[in-house]
Amino acid sequence: MARLLRDYPTESKLLAVLALLFVGLSMASPSFLGLVNLTSLLNNSAVNVIWAVGLLVVLIAGGIDISFAVAASVIQYGVAYALEPLGGGNWAVGFALAIVLGVALGWINATLVHAFRIITIVATIATFNAFFGLLMWLSAGRGIYSLPSWWSQRTLIWEHQTADGTWAELNLAVGVMLLCMAATWVLIRHTTIGRQLYAFGDNPEGARRLGIRPGAMWFIAFGWMGAMAGIAGLVQVNITREVVPNALYGRELDVLAAVVLGGARLGGGRGSVIGCLLGVLLMAVTQNGLNLLGVSPYAFKMVVGAIILVAISTSNVELVRGRPRRART
Repeated sequence: MARLLRDYPTESKLLAVLALLFVGLSMASPSFLGLVNLTSLLNNSAVNVIWAVGLLVVLIAGGIDISFAVAASVIQYGVAYALEPLGGGNWAVGFALAIVLGVALGWINATLVHAFRIITIVATIATFNAFFGLLMWLSAGRGIYSLPSWWSQRTLIWEHQTADGTWAELNLAVGVMLLCMAATWVLIRHTTIGRQLYAFGDNPEGARRLGIRPGAMWFIAFGWMGAMAGIAGLVQVNITREVVPNALYGRELDVLAAVVLGGARLGGGRGSVIGCLLGVLLMAVTQNGLNLLGVSPYAFKMVVGAIILVAISTSNVELVRGRPRRART
């Protein structure tokens, strides 16, 4: 236990805070610990967790991406239109298309950052607006409601009828979330690329001198984020059964706050998959608890803003220069 606390201090603290929240909210609202509410929490958090593990890789490399949610909407439309000439496709085709489109959009960000030397937050603000504007122009703001049956049909991986007759369910997004977490964990913890990403994010100049290519790191990081954006967008449609251009707009900062809360450093070089999960769950439990207690949803936005402000002020990073501030000697 002592080693766990030493090796994962942020994650351990988050787990303790989550435990306290669970105890407090269960006392304040008896329905909080109900199986239906807990499974609903997981279902509603799955898309954010998929995005979070993608964003984690970008943050580890020392960048920031706020365009992923809009990119996911673009991918939803791209997949929907591409499936028509393919006769409707299936899950395998859908995931392949989503990943390819997502990586392509991610590489646009990587090109702006590496080839044009634009800092990541400025590059992704630009693509955020460009993607959204292009999407609204091409779609004319119209949603798509006629989808292939495999995509729109509710897909569950587990269900259970409770004593009061209600059903507790876990949908496909939760299973996909677990696979994305596992894949990201293998990438950053058990591959040479993962070690290079940590080294590059912690000390870009030192990593470059060791032979680590900055361009490769940016294309891997943003490509992974794009793939996760595409996967999340695909399973989100399975939940809502519709493709709407602004459905995901505005969720970027919630995910960014959750990942930073989970221990990822805005200056790069630090972060874990389990921290992402705990950060997203803490945000989701906080929002759920406020809703159950009848607190205004604007209070949750205040929490998100406070988390981001604290993260920026304590992360020892200069956003203008886009790299960690080094102490002078």
